[in-house]
Amino acid sequence: MRKYFCGIFLIAMCVLSMNITTGYAQDEANQLILRNGEYDTVKIDNKNFTGTVFLQNLVSPQMQSNTYGAMVTFEPGARTNWHIHPARQVLIVTDGIGYTQQWGKDIQILKPGDIVSCPPNVKHWHGASKNSFMTHLAISEKTDKDVIWLEAVNNEIYFD
Repeated sequence: MRKYFCGIFLIAMCVLSMNITTGYAQDEANQLILRNGEYDTVKIDNKNFTGTVFLQNLVSPQMQSNTYGAMVTFEPGARTNWHIHPARQVLIVTDGIGYTQQWGKDIQILKPGDIVSCPPNVKHWHGASKNSFMTHLAISEKTDKDVIWLEAVNNEIYFD
């Protein structure tokens, strides 16, 4: 139920600030409804993640807004590399148990319903715990460089 509520909250928030789109043509005067299953889930295969991660792009920048949002699911042990967003990032945990860490600070445990607001230019990482999947909604503002990817989170930090 919490997962459903957080998803509805994200979508409602985005509708207030922009039009929802994943590449579909939209008349600016009419709202667009994308039904569950109408947006693709892709496996992220790149050097900026450790483990298996899936992404659903839900909201793309369009018209008057630079906001974009995605649902990201991390398998147990999967995580991002350290990275920086030039604009603020908000994470809303919808399912599972995860971790986040800001550079120089302790790892924080994340549970469904937790919201992480990361200010611009703060080095951090996030992902699933060692024994649980974790899904979060990620909301950011598009800039010239959306993410500055850095080094992988070493196993000594993650498994400490």
